Amino acid sequence: MTKLLWNALKVSPAIVAIFFANSALAGELNQKTTVAQLSQEANSIGQVTSVSQFSDVRPTDWAYRALQSLVERYGCISGFPDNTFRGNRTLTRFEFAAALNQCLDRVNELIATATADVITRQDLASLQRLQEEFSAELATLRGRVDALEARTAELEANQFSTTTKLSGEAIFGLYQAFGEKQADRDTNPDNNPDLQSNTAFANRVRLTLNTSFTGKDRLQTRLNYGNFVRPTTGTNMTRLGFETGDALEIDKINYTFNLSDSVRVKIDAVGAELDDNVPNFHPDFASSGGGAISRYGRFSPIYRQNDGGAGLTVNLNPSGPLTLSAAYVAPNANNPEDKNAIFDGASTIFGQVAFRPSNALNVGFSYARTYQNSASGVNLFGNTGSAIANRPFGNVATSADHYGFQASLKPSSSLTLGGWAGFSNAKTEVGTNDADMFYWTTSLAVKDFGREGNVLGLIFGQPPKVTGGSVGGVSIEESDTSYHVEGLYKMRFSDNITVTPGVLVILNPENNDNNETVYVGTLRTTFRF
Repeated sequence: MTKLLWNALKVSPAIVAIFFANSALAGELNQKTTVAQLSQEANSIGQVTSVSQFSDVRPTDWAYRALQSLVERYGCISGFPDNTFRGNRTLTRFEFAAALNQCLDRVNELIATATADVITRQDLASLQRLQEEFSAELATLRGRVDALEARTAELEANQFSTTTKLSGEAIFGLYQAFGEKQADRDTNPDNNPDLQSNTAFANRVRLTLNTSFTGKDRLQTRLNYGNFVRPTTGTNMTRLGFETGDALEIDKINYTFNLSDSVRVKIDAVGAELDDNVPNFHPDFASSGGGAISRYGRFSPIYRQNDGGAGLTVNLNPSGPLTLSAAYVAPNANNPEDKNAIFDGASTIFGQVAFRPSNALNVGFSYARTYQNSASGVNLFGNTGSAIANRPFGNVATSADHYGFQASLKPSSSLTLGGWAGFSNAKTEVGTNDADMFYWTTSLAVKDFGREGNVLGLIFGQPPKVTGGSVGGVSIEESDTSYHVEGLYKMRFSDNITVTPGVLVILNPENNDNNETVYVGTLRTTFRF
């Protein structure tokens, strides 16, 4: 008898959800109940100690009485939280067979753990009779579980990886610049030739592998390719947010893990970006594939300090109302030559305090200390703002202190106000020259505008400009001011496809009112998979 039980049918307890999902087995089961609901209920199954707790089991059948005795002795049946199998009716034979199978499993466990002496001869006889009575139903359930296990094994054998997920993004960009090319600053203000820009069509593709070894960590590897050619407008103020170089490369490798419940660490081997590592307070516009159409409109330039290389970022209490962030970035960390590497070359020390008292209000204060030299190239604001603001002393060693304030306010679920302001003070490392720079921006995002999932966006601000300082005793202050005006409308056609027409307007390009206004029209289509 013991041998018979030991070789009894093995069916997973999750079979309850399986036979409920099949109308041929479930009989009168309410058709509004979904497999997902049943699976969720199966996951919350609780142990019961008496069959009489099942309000929909007929207590007059001999099988009921036999099962009641087994449950009370061995606690071998699990029921749903409200102690019913749904429907306020008696159990079907298949439902009863699944319950019986749980008792068979329980008895087999007792036998396997050398506690079979607690099983009486009478209980063994009852189990044998129940198996014979419900043999057809048990066999049917076994076949269904075998088929499910075979399909699961096939999926596991053919899946890409058990630890890695592949995601991708492809962008089709249609764009053209209009206006006049900016004049040489202050030297030839009357020579403003027309822009030689035609309508262009380009693309950018990114494939990302996200791997988790523990469920709480992430190894990210990203492959990037694009063929964008920047319109010759004479200023970086017109750069688009989704531009990329004409090269196929792995542009991002990083590993993120929890040092503790309140400490999140990210190590970038290549492709470090502060805007991706710490809160940037511009959630509706920060993404290059789904946010602002311009480079400057995505987020504050303080997050563009020496990006693209290796780095280390630590976030304290990242999910709490107060988050402290610290980062170190070295763009040429892989180069051991002089004026390069981790500590001898260009670098950024970054710190931020993010205060989020509610989902409606986010405020951040940031500081960055940067060093750049001729080996890395001096570029204080990541090609946003005027040319002189990015390189006030030429391509010579330059140190700078950057201060930033960022905020985001959501007065309603469909309306978000955002913006930033920043001040920088730069000094050359080969003399006494210095420069002050300032910038600010405001933004408005209206969600579900015209249709659910669509976003209307407006961005207005002043890109970085030199507001004070001198080179060789001569002032380099820019007396005029450029203004950035951007409008876009992101239309969501599905969870995977968005189309975003937009226009970018730069008034007084390069902080020079002798330069004519430049317009850039775009149509960005983004595919995500």
